[in-house]
Amino acid sequence: MKITDIELGMLRVPLKTPFKTALRTVDTVEDVVVLIRTDSGHTGYGEAPATAVITGDTHGSIIEAIDSFIKPRLIGEDVANLNRLCGLIQTSMERNTSAKAAVEIAVYDLWAQLHNAPLYRMLGGGDPVITTDITISVDYIDKMVADSLSAIERGFESLKIKVGKDIGLDIERVKAIHAAVQGRALLRLDANQGWTAKQAVHAMRALEDAGVVLELLEQPVKAADISGLKYVTDRVNTPVMADESVFNPGQVFDLIQQRAADIINIKLMKTGGLSNAIRIADIAAIYGVPCMIGCMIESSISVAAAVHLAVAKSDIITKVDLDGPSLGQFNPVTGGVNFNESEITISDAPGLGITEVRGLEMITPRRWS
Repeated sequence: MKITDIELGMLRVPLKTPFKTALRTVDTVEDVVVLIRTDSGHTGYGEAPATAVITGDTHGSIIEAIDSFIKPRLIGEDVANLNRLCGLIQTSMERNTSAKAAVEIAVYDLWAQLHNAPLYRMLGGGDPVITTDITISVDYIDKMVADSLSAIERGFESLKIKVGKDIGLDIERVKAIHAAVQGRALLRLDANQGWTAKQAVHAMRALEDAGVVLELLEQPVKAADISGLKYVTDRVNTPVMADESVFNPGQVFDLIQQRAADIINIKLMKTGGLSNAIRIADIAAIYGVPCMIGCMIESSISVAAAVHLAVAKSDIITKVDLDGPSLGQFNPVTGGVNFNESEITISDAPGLGITEVRGLEMITPRRWS
């Protein structure tokens, strides 16, 4: 099975409600979709969103990176040579992690199809059913409480609460949600780099003293502020999770050695795809540091790959934040992983199991002269 072409498309899916964090507001999934064609007639699917404020990737940069730098390296290559393909992708350029992730996901999809097995089995196997949390966007207190209660009624048992815009109001937001859910759901707090280290300690002590029990606090400080992250980790009882502070395996080593966080959040768009995500999970397992698997605003193409990884590495990926497909008004993907509110199930189909992506607008990349 050899690669003959790489095509790109744009996928747009309106969200049920706007996704609001301390960094941005999004109302539509707008992702670049990768289709890798082969001489055997098989197609591998991948996907990448534009997340400029986190990874630095835009739609234009993703398209240019794939078409001009990654695609020429892969045409004619044999899908069986997975490690070689991943090496060609990762060394094609610096950074551009989302573009690399989209292509790697499609390559892994084809590699598992070559062996006629679901991807999670090729990665080590596991129970093909997992449960995700759901995001409660930062908003007015009454709206966040209502969204939390609605999520519980839909069967979600873990809520990821977005804060980080106003420290005083953030404390009141969390207290109100905690009182409203009355222990019916686990609460995860995501500050999205919105606080300083001292603000984070102040907020968490106020919440802990008030009897608010949180499963974790995610990325309270700026991504580069590892000393600040450690400052918070050392001074609060709630486990602290690193997200934007950790993109690659080297950063994971540094963070663990400094004991700057208790949990690591793995996202394929940060790691540049599955190969580095697997390495991060394995490093964390060596040191006994639990991981969460997360996603950006993505559809069930790339999130499916994250699900397969979560199942195969469930011994160390103990928390799941893959609600991207549940946030959309519809699922444009036929086949593959089934997203039913909080429950996510993998089929027995080879690879990612995707047979069609509806509504895909094919892209003709601009050729620069």
